[in-house]
Amino acid sequence: MTARKIIIDTDPGQDDAVAILLALASPAEIDVLGITAVAGNVPLQLTQKNARIVCELAGKTSFPVYAGCDAPLSRKLVTAEHVHGKTGLDGPVLPDPKIPLAEGHAVEFIIDTLRNHESGTITLCPLGPLTNIATAFQKAPDIVEKVQEIVLMGGAYFEVGNITPAAEFNIYVDPEAADIVFKSGVPIVVMPLDVTHKALVTKPRNDAFRALGTKVGVAVAEMTDFFERFDKEKYGSAGAPLHDPCVTAYLIRPELFTGRHINVEIETRSELTLGMTVADWWRVTDRAPNAMFMGDLDADGFFDLLTERLARL
Repeated sequence: MTARKIIIDTDPGQDDAVAILLALASPAEIDVLGITAVAGNVPLQLTQKNARIVCELAGKTSFPVYAGCDAPLSRKLVTAEHVHGKTGLDGPVLPDPKIPLAEGHAVEFIIDTLRNHESGTITLCPLGPLTNIATAFQKAPDIVEKVQEIVLMGGAYFEVGNITPAAEFNIYVDPEAADIVFKSGVPIVVMPLDVTHKALVTKPRNDAFRALGTKVGVAVAEMTDFFERFDKEKYGSAGAPLHDPCVTAYLIRPELFTGRHINVEIETRSELTLGMTVADWWRVTDRAPNAMFMGDLDADGFFDLLTERLARL
């Protein structure tokens, strides 16, 4: 089996960092062509820096890291320092990156990469707001049909919202971008809060990361030590959910996840439910399915995979 070629579009974020580390630890299954940063959890100046910090932590720096859009398509940026800390990677003390940011814009990189590869060979993996992806689709409509698949973290249905009563953060930050992506016709796999809230870093699971005794293992344990305080207080859960690594775990072991191919629409106008992913889980409308919306995962299998792969870095 040849490794799947992907572009990771991200706003690190501790859980984004773990998702990137999992991808970089899995070269037999995943070929990272580049990483594109977007504003989200923290502003762009920090997300592009954090992406490079994570690559250096992994010791994998052979691909470019680009800075992308610094604001949503038509709204003011909403960030999440209350969850991720002022740097976005609060927890471990990690050195500033030595690798330079690639010259040029992330959107142009996405466009050029899709144009320069055979149709159906590039998977886009957005871990944050969908601004870069939507902008690329708007600027270069010809690339849309070339995308093999989009596997993204975002949205919620049964778990409702984590930034408003109805909306998940990534979709809420730029609902217009999400609307463009979900209406694009590209095959989409969605990792909503319904799945990611089941990927809980309990104390034994975090102890297993720390027990690896490596820079990566200890850093991941310190990241989850930091951001679990927010989720424990908010949800009364046993640990922090690792949202974004569900995306890269799916590329490696799709059998860990179960879901339904359904219609998902994005609310862009309501003040009350702005950014809601209206998922027709029970198929009560005649709207055509446009996304594989995941509903469950094998949490033990997920953490076994994550621990085994992080040990390789």
